Order: sequence, then C-alpha cells, then structure tokens
Amino acid sequence: MGVWQSYRLRLQRQRWRIRAFRKRRELKSVVDRTAQIRDDDILVFCTQRNEKIRLPYFLNYYRDMGVGHFLIVDNDSTDKSLDYLAEQPDVSVWHTRRSYKRSRFGVDWLNWLQTKYAHGHWALVVDPDEFLVYPFCDTRPLRALTDWLDASSIRSFSAMLLDMYPKGRLDENPYKEGSDPIETASWFDSGNYTLKKNSRYGNLWIQGGPRRRVFFGDQPELAPALNKIPLVKWNKQYAYASSTHMVLPRGLNQVYDEWGGEKASGVLLHAKFLDTFNVKAAEELDRAQHYSASVEYKAYAETMKDDPDLWCKWSEKYINWRQLEILGLMSKGNWA
Repeated sequence: MGVWQSYRLRLQRQRWRIRAFRKRRELKSVVDRTAQIRDDDILVFCTQRNEKIRLPYFLNYYRDMGVGHFLIVDNDSTDKSLDYLAEQPDVSVWHTRRSYKRSRFGVDWLNWLQTKYAHGHWALVVDPDEFLVYPFCDTRPLRALTDWLDASSIRSFSAMLLDMYPKGRLDENPYKEGSDPIETASWFDSGNYTLKKNSRYGNLWIQGGPRRRVFFGDQPELAPALNKIPLVKWNKQYAYASSTHMVLPRGLNQVYDEWGGEKASGVLLHAKFLDTFNVKAAEELDRAQHYSASVEYKAYAETMKDDPDLWCKWSEKYINWRQLEILGLMSKGNWA
C-alpha cells in the first residue's frame, strides 16, 4: 500500500473517531455498571432493538464463554427488552431514539463506547442473533483463546458469518425464549461461498450461503458480506469502518495468511432465520434504517411472502466446530 493511501486511511480513522465522539450525545445512560469492569474482563458490545425473545439465551451463551460485562445500546425498543437488560447485573445499557442509519448502522455508537470503556480489553462486537464458535470452544473458555492471541502478539480474530436455518418453513418450529436457537435453525450451506481481497482495507470479502442463493440469486453481487472481525484487543485509537467487516488501522484486517498457510479463525453462527423473522423483516423494511436503501430487507420481503424453504440438498446439519474446520469454514491455525 502506498504512502498516500496509508495517509488517507489514517485521516478516515480520525474522522470516524471524531464522528463517534459527537454521536455520544445521542446515547442516554439507563444503567451504568461499568465501574464493575475489571482490568482483564472480556467485553461484549451490542446494539439491539426488540430482541427480548433472544436476549436470555444470548447473554447466558456469552456468560458461559467467560464474558465479564455487556455494553448494549437499545435503539428505542418497544418489547420490554430495555427493561430486561436494565435488570441484568452484568449489563450496562444506553438508550437512543436517534437514527440507526445515521449512526452508520450503530457503528458510531459502539465505536464511542469502545473508545471509552474497551481500551486494553478484548472486545467482542456481536448482534443478539450471532454466536461465536472458535477452535476448542467445547473445552476451552474464551479466555484461553485471548490468552493465546496475546502470547502470539495477535490483535484481531476473524469469524465468518454462517447463516443458520431450519429444514422446512420457518414457522413450523416456533422458537421459545431462552432456548438454543441453533437447535431450531440447525442447518447451513456447507459450500457456495466466494471470497476476494479488498485492496483498500486489506480484508477478505466473503459472500454466499442461503441469503445469496435464495434472496440474491439474480444479483449475487448484492448479497450481504459474511466476513467479520468481531474480536479485537481494543485500543482507543481504533475504529470500525463498516459494521465489523473491517477495522482501522488496516493491519487489524490481516486475519489470513497470504503465503498459503492458515491463521486461526472462528465462525459466527447466525440464527437470523427463526419463525420471528418475517415480522422482524417487515418492521425493519418499514423503518428503512438499513444499508443501501434497505435493499437486503426488500429482498427478504419479496421472497419470504411465499414462505420458502431455505433447506436444499447441499445443506448440512451443524454438529460442532471440528465439522466447520473440516469444511474449511474456520481454522485452528497453529493453536494446539
């Protein structure tokens, strides 16, 4: 990368940080328990709206993994999820009625909270329907992974977003609050993925899976990106540029080996496609607060009106992380 491009990225990072500082005024603290955060705590950052049905399992999943504190922005929920979050002893929560779209889809809000609270911590940025799976997660807590990353001088950890779905119509097996959504949506596309390198940011751009196959079959280039860098040893000088798809400084995006080897990586099991999806998609389409004039939610609304079955003959039922490694969707790299 040339000197001029490097300089422009530094300026962009500075702009994102200044923008996040300004956007802090849009957040109203509801319950602030950040004084409880210990120096070595792993932190989760999240924005949510009307996800009450998902929150109990989401919080317990990451608690069991070893997360010490949750910092959550509620974007004007109407389903009592804000009240629920405020009652949780390890959650600090902020509320805002301001535009999700104009906050760069929540990125500005979380960039600010990470700047203020995450410096020196491993910070995990996930949505309530995303569940991190990493090498040896069945026997080793998240702390074991972050300790190894620290010892290896690795500052960021990637995880491909893997869309999960049920076999049959979404409404055939209703999701129950507090249950494991992966037991309901337990299937995924084992192949059908493409990747290319983003020359500007240095990250890999991954597309595919059921969303491209079913919703963007005629325009695959518009399918949602599946590449994420959700876990970072945060520094207050850092900033996410676009969701968790890419982060600045640019070097944090070098989560793959350009010389033919493999770096350790994980998967975010994405339990988006539950029986609640149609109502959620209609709400978000009406709000028009999502990327590119809500093109993704327009595709959902057009396709889901016929209640399609996302399962296909190439679908595979999720078993464990080792299965994902065998399929080449994640890697333990040299972590043994």
